Amino acid sequence: MNLILTLSCVAIIWPSLVLGHEPSPLQDFCVADFNSIVRVNGFPCLNPRQVTVDHFLFKGLNIVGNTSNYLGVSVNRPTVNEIPGLNTLGMSTVRVDYTLGGVVPPHRHPRASEILVVLEGSVLVGFVTSSPENRLISKVLEKGDVFVFPFGLFHFQQNVGSGNAVSMAFLNSQNPGVVIAANTMFGSRPTIEDDVLVRALEVDSSVIQKLEAPYH
Repeated sequence: MNLILTLSCVAIIWPSLVLGHEPSPLQDFCVADFNSIVRVNGFPCLNPRQVTVDHFLFKGLNIVGNTSNYLGVSVNRPTVNEIPGLNTLGMSTVRVDYTLGGVVPPHRHPRASEILVVLEGSVLVGFVTSSPENRLISKVLEKGDVFVFPFGLFHFQQNVGSGNAVSMAFLNSQNPGVVIAANTMFGSRPTIEDDVLVRALEVDSSVIQKLEAPYH
């Protein structure tokens, strides 16, 4: 019952989050037309006569993800690319499954804030405020707890419980994007000059080369 109440509260406040970031639609819907040659901020609208119920449907968030990877997590993130009916609606969702110790590494969403609810297990969450303060705000969440990641700030999650964990999150963008800190610094193509990273991180160039190796 507590979990149902939590999700109900999220549903109530979600419209205000959406309206606070992306503009309201000017019609009932604007299903994304991926084949249009027109380029706009988002996607052009598909002819309403071609719209079907499947444009608003996504199946599979009930399925436990495969966490047999280095990070120990599975991220199922349906955006407008998977649900064309999200176009212009300013929202999307994500399910994360965590094995023991599984980590969602520090990352940010360049186009969205995020509200997360723990469905199973114990999950450590946190975000870091902008410079010069760089303050860590962190908390261990239990089943039914809700946490907000402010717009654009780097944040992370880790399963710190004794079993597997599951969380669901909602973002106020149809295409929030993701920028992973480590991938950005060490996995860019072409690579960032070593001297830039040496000076920025105050380490030897051999350390930079070791950190870049898994990405290239």
